Amino acid sequence: MTGLGRASAILGAGTLISRITGLVRTIVLLAAIGSVGRASDAFSTANQLPNNVFTIIQTGVLTAVIIPQIVKSVSHKDGGQAFISKLFTLGTAVFLAATGVAMVLAPWLVFIYAKGYTPDQLALGTAFAYWCLPQIFFYGLYALIGETLNAKRVFGPYTWAPIANNVISIVGFIAFMTLFGDNRNRVEMWDPAMIAVMGGTATLGIAVQAALLLLAWRRTGLRLRPDFRWRGVGLGQVGKLAGWTFAMVIAGQLAGWAQATIVSEASGDHPAGTIMGAAWLVFMLPYSIFAVSIGTPYFTQIAEHTAEDRHDQVRGDVARSIRAISLFIVISTVGLAVASVPATRIFTENGAFAVQAAPVLICYLVGLLPLSLLFIVQRTFYAYGDTRTPFWFTVVQCALILVSALVAPLLVPLSQLAAAIALGQSLAGLVQTVIAVILLRRRLGGLELARTGRSLARFVLAAIPAGFAGWGAYLLLGGSTGWSVGGTGMVGRLSGAVGTGVICGAAFAVYLIVLALLRAPELTVVSDLIRRFLPAHRS
Repeated sequence: MTGLGRASAILGAGTLISRITGLVRTIVLLAAIGSVGRASDAFSTANQLPNNVFTIIQTGVLTAVIIPQIVKSVSHKDGGQAFISKLFTLGTAVFLAATGVAMVLAPWLVFIYAKGYTPDQLALGTAFAYWCLPQIFFYGLYALIGETLNAKRVFGPYTWAPIANNVISIVGFIAFMTLFGDNRNRVEMWDPAMIAVMGGTATLGIAVQAALLLLAWRRTGLRLRPDFRWRGVGLGQVGKLAGWTFAMVIAGQLAGWAQATIVSEASGDHPAGTIMGAAWLVFMLPYSIFAVSIGTPYFTQIAEHTAEDRHDQVRGDVARSIRAISLFIVISTVGLAVASVPATRIFTENGAFAVQAAPVLICYLVGLLPLSLLFIVQRTFYAYGDTRTPFWFTVVQCALILVSALVAPLLVPLSQLAAAIALGQSLAGLVQTVIAVILLRRRLGGLELARTGRSLARFVLAAIPAGFAGWGAYLLLGGSTGWSVGGTGMVGRLSGAVGTGVICGAAFAVYLIVLALLRAPELTVVSDLIRRFLPAHRS
């Protein structure tokens, strides 16, 4: 197996553990503040604000611009030393300034994302925001260090560091319940000490996560020093490229703002911001384990090949990564769709509410494969220094998201508003990915689409009996009745987690058997990954 395989195995293992601990973190968090209620939605809104800024930083500049530029800077006489030192100095200054501005604007930021909240809910959200917004600085450092490590082919730490964040958060949230009790889902239950423990725990985890990446910096062979002389090493080109990606991410944030504002009308009695966040976390589990873990090493290699004008190899890289990612994402979509009720049950003590909230996860899953393929397609444009084309096909997506979010309240009741908004996002992502693939194919002169289409057909064919196998496991475990009325508290959440694992495991096993019967050549990806984890192979 190549270095890409080893990197994907390391990233996949780290992401799997990170996501599992992240699920535990969310379970404990929702046990502390409740999965439905005005207080839990207030915390979700406040804690999402630094994530929104982080998305702008990471997607708008780092992923789109910095990795290709760092790869190119290796050709400098100093191996990129001056460029990266200047970059880090500038980045640190920007992160500090962004954090300061966000702290000043905290009340307005909460309001524009949740204007459907009551005055006391807005006040609680603002109090949480003051504790959570410092995460912007630490998120920024984490992303800048991590993307630099990836560009220098040090892939592991960026994926493993979030585990520390999750562990700290779990301990902190358990301490919160020990001190103040659990299920604090009403606004009037909260006092300044409780807000400080909850918000401070969330921010401390992000700070430690960023600090841990510094321990891996030695492996890059670079030495950082403050350098405010920002001219002469190509930062102007970075700014030019970043202009389009900033505009792209701002468009995405506006679409997200519309979604958050509209769904806030359902807060209190129906699935809203908290459940959408929990469903998104489950949705992102296969995306992170497979799309990101497989696609990230490929992105670095694609950037290297574009810098060397090896376009034939770029086409092969893109096609192989798409097939490898699709192999896992197709069955993940089917498995989680069948297990949507127990998967949602993980996040709520109310089993009947889990059944009501399951459609939110299903609607997100409609867009799992398109989003996963977009990961590598979009980054190929970035590798060529083209940030304008991704801007335009993302604008199409954002426009469709906005329209669907505005239309949703007119078509569905409040109880299904979150699901309708999630479905609109998924369909918009599908259109975006189709456009992106067409444009990339034109640019590269081909993408092996015929071969990739045959692979996708095999995956879908194998996923059909796999889905029935998962459904059979679902029925044997009690079906919706078992999770809608059975189990309460942590026992109910545990049964949801175990049930999700059993259902997805059954579906995945049948999927592999059918692919083996079809003699699918893509199964070598699975066998290579398994061998990479075997002790004898690692030695």
